[in-house]
Amino acid sequence: MQNQFENTILELEKIGKIIKLDKSVLEKIKKPDRYIEVNFPVQIKNNIKIFTGYRVQHNNQRGPYKGGIRFHPEVDLDEVKALALWMSLKCAVVNIPFGGAKGGVIVDPKKMQTQELDNIMRGYAKAIADIVGPKQDVPAPDVNTNAGLMDVFLDEYKKYLRKNKMNMKNAQAVITGKSIQKNGSRGRDIATALGGIYVLDKIIKPQTAAIQGYGNVGYNAAKILHERGCRIVAVSDSQGGVMKISNFKYQMSNQFQNSNDKFKNSLNPEEVMAYKQKTGSVVGFLGTKKISNSKLLELPVDVLIPAALSEQITKKNAGNIKAKIILELANGPTSPEADAILRKNGIIVVPDILANAGGVTVSYFEWLQNMKNEKWDEDEVFKKLKLIMQKAYRDVEEKSRKYGISLRQGAYALALERLV
Repeated sequence: MQNQFENTILELEKIGKIIKLDKSVLEKIKKPDRYIEVNFPVQIKNNIKIFTGYRVQHNNQRGPYKGGIRFHPEVDLDEVKALALWMSLKCAVVNIPFGGAKGGVIVDPKKMQTQELDNIMRGYAKAIADIVGPKQDVPAPDVNTNAGLMDVFLDEYKKYLRKNKMNMKNAQAVITGKSIQKNGSRGRDIATALGGIYVLDKIIKPQTAAIQGYGNVGYNAAKILHERGCRIVAVSDSQGGVMKISNFKYQMSNQFQNSNDKFKNSLNPEEVMAYKQKTGSVVGFLGTKKISNSKLLELPVDVLIPAALSEQITKKNAGNIKAKIILELANGPTSPEADAILRKNGIIVVPDILANAGGVTVSYFEWLQNMKNEKWDEDEVFKKLKLIMQKAYRDVEEKSRKYGISLRQGAYALALERLV
């Protein structure tokens, strides 16, 4: 991910010249304000194991640092630095009063029990408790973390405050993505996917879609699009992908039976997810043929949604992409070289720092509700989310037109101007 950090800086330098940005702004952005590595003990079965975690606080020019915590075996400092930089840009693009941060712990969650993951989060929270806070740094869920783990983080942070006899006011606002029972925001679970779809609404009404990555974001994107009448042609996870066999008919289970389902050639997202939860993968779902993740990217669909890992679309495969639009719900799925090829081929790329900013936007709503001791209903959350996401798209598109640059470059230009 170091290259991604450096590549982003190079792109920002290019945009800085185009918009005549003061060089001092770029110099500030090139280096995070602070980053730490923590090593903390956790009991795993009958042994004590030392885990390593990171927290990068990139820029707080616009407000408290904001960024998720990921659990992954390949987490490293360079990756977290790049993600923190993108968070600074992302918050600026959607114009919310946060800066950028990111955190991560080196762990393979697939090899851990739920209680062990809880203990790892407790250890991490205890290790970074003195550098986070409602007005200082506000973490959130990310890859392989969820509302339950955010609740654990909050509990450990409150222990830290009590132990040090510190003010407990607004303590719940230290972290977002919590469960509803712990004052999390309604709508947070689908916010990233829905925010991206709100942006897509301003560009196209897709008839077909392929989605790489079938976790929370990919699944919800598929579900929302399917409910709107879009045909879900293919989906994939880490084990591989599945493509709907044309005209294959099967009886849906009673749980998902829908007499109004017109999409005989579409995957049913809820059935696919039920199958994945039962078997561990989407591969093998009835009425599909297996395809590779790389082949999924090259399907001729209206919208391609990378919702998995970074660096999936590169100069090697960009020329084979046939989608009209790429909606980047993953972080950094497209390389700069691929970006240039896609633009040359007339493919619209909605960049990650705009497309997937719905998550941090609703995180901001949660923080605001916690700080004001309010609770908004789902309709209010979605209404506010739609306004912010579509306004951000208009702002990005205006910069793109003004300077004759891509949407990604327009998003960078907008972010840089707001970070001055």
